[in-house]
Amino acid sequence: MKNIAIICGGNSGEFEISMASGKVAYQHIDSKKYHLYLIVLKNQQWEWHADSGEKISVDKSDFTVKKAGDIIHFDAVFNAIHGTPGEDGKLQGYFDLLGIPYTSCGVDASSLSFNKFLCNRFIQSFGIKIAASFSYLKGEKVDKAKVMDNLGLPVFIKPSGSGSSVGVSKVNKPEDFDGAVEKAFREDNRILIEEAIMGRELACGVVRKGQELLVFPLTEVITQNEFFDYDAKYSGGKAREITPANIPQEVETDIKATSSMLYRQMDCNGFVRFDYILTETELYFLELNSIPGMSEHSLIPQQSEVFGLTKKELFTMVVDNLFL
Repeated sequence: MKNIAIICGGNSGEFEISMASGKVAYQHIDSKKYHLYLIVLKNQQWEWHADSGEKISVDKSDFTVKKAGDIIHFDAVFNAIHGTPGEDGKLQGYFDLLGIPYTSCGVDASSLSFNKFLCNRFIQSFGIKIAASFSYLKGEKVDKAKVMDNLGLPVFIKPSGSGSSVGVSKVNKPEDFDGAVEKAFREDNRILIEEAIMGRELACGVVRKGQELLVFPLTEVITQNEFFDYDAKYSGGKAREITPANIPQEVETDIKATSSMLYRQMDCNGFVRFDYILTETELYFLELNSIPGMSEHSLIPQQSEVFGLTKKELFTMVVDNLFL
């Protein structure tokens, strides 16, 4: 059987969420087809967490582990790292150099989708609507008056590169603006300040199965919080997630077709999630999650089950794709 490294952890505020995703993947990938190894990355510490509780260091020169004199080589990687370095292209480049295939998007798609500023410009080139925004680099003067004159309030202030809404604030009052800017800059050296689009939040999961694309039923997210923030995503009862979403058929078809087109145009791989805001008159692209949440209650597993795939089928399928 082939050896599969399930990598999780990472160096961002999404560490614990990634750990949960990695453990779910470890639980559901078919262990009768593959030898599974849970590899936890945290800064310079890369370790295999064995079932026995033993932690064995990974040799970063060739991504191997040694146990009892035997060297374990990995045939492929299941990437469950949200945030850096697993979602922004850094690890993808490392595995490309080593010639080890992985389940997530490649370097280009990962780095583009992780940088919300650049990704929005790419998406906009296809005529897809995005929220009006300003972008600032750390060290630049953020012109609060200009932002509010052009975008009004409320606005969303977010790091250009982050996930799970880490570092994101919805600003309703001018006095909260500066604190939200500081919060966003703690996560990244570029921030986005976007107009708040009021509407229904919809999520569309897409996965490759061989040469075929599977587009899952849509989910509508309804949150009790100001927006679908970290607390609403991971604290029970703070959000309702309705799958399939109760929306007009033509809207659903449009969202699925748009998501499928973007998946191909960006050369995505594995399962990804496209998020949108639907107003009374328009559809706005919100973001692309190239490594979306994979926990038991995350949106993609919910959607795949409504579609007719078990978690075992879903997680095993993305590994199978690497050996077709």
